[in-house]
Amino acid sequence: MVGNVIFVVWRESVEALLVVGILAAWLSVNAPEARRARAFLWSGVGAGLAAAGLLGWALVAFASTLSDAALQGFQTAMVLAAAALILQMVVWMRRHGRTLKNELEGALGDAVSGERWWGVFALAAIAIAREGSETVVFLYGTLVSGGGDRLAAAGSAAIGLLAALATYAALQIGAKRLSWRLFFRVTEAMLLLLACALLMSGVDGLIDLDLLPKLSRGLWDTSALLADGGAFGGFVSSLTGYRARPNLTELLVFVSYWGIVTWLLARPSRPKTAATA
Repeated sequence: MVGNVIFVVWRESVEALLVVGILAAWLSVNAPEARRARAFLWSGVGAGLAAAGLLGWALVAFASTLSDAALQGFQTAMVLAAAALILQMVVWMRRHGRTLKNELEGALGDAVSGERWWGVFALAAIAIAREGSETVVFLYGTLVSGGGDRLAAAGSAAIGLLAALATYAALQIGAKRLSWRLFFRVTEAMLLLLACALLMSGVDGLIDLDLLPKLSRGLWDTSALLADGGAFGGFVSSLTGYRARPNLTELLVFVSYWGIVTWLLARPSRPKTAATA
């Protein structure tokens, strides 16, 4: 659980820093005198962080009002939502990552040229709120599936944030030797593994709630090689969705997930059609 929290905060924080860095760098080069624009930019960053924090508080507050049975259902739903959100984010970044910088700079340029300062604020707030909200949902789903305590999660999140700052600085300083593309490809693979682990945890929750059948007993048993209840095996399970004694439902979901991932990532992007006169 601790490793997953560190990874999620690290990856999402680097992405948020990249977005803020692109916006701030564009303003410093193209609008060095626009102090008001920079004030709205950083106010938007603060608002985005506040929105993400509010979402986290709302999730915890809502969960505290539920009965045990309802809480189990809600937590299972959040785990599955976190898995779906990770997959959606990976696919979105695969298709838009190359044009992200141009899109951000274009939107910011339009706002600055028209002195629409609230547009600068909204652009920063939406971008950061999106990253922050994803992080909140990921963390909630990871904590629920891993059963970790909040103090350990807070410490892990702090480590992840510090690691993100160090990674961003290293990538900026060593831009010629270190590749943003390589960074996103490696972390993309790790995110897909984490999404699979969350999905399998959600499936187990649905089985416990009698919403899904097992379809079979354990199809095989690899506990002698790697028990998913041990220290190392538990870490592998929480990171990849590995099960030492999978039932048929778990196997079908696992295979289907990777089939869908392969199809989504291999599917070519739709070419933009030219506007008709």
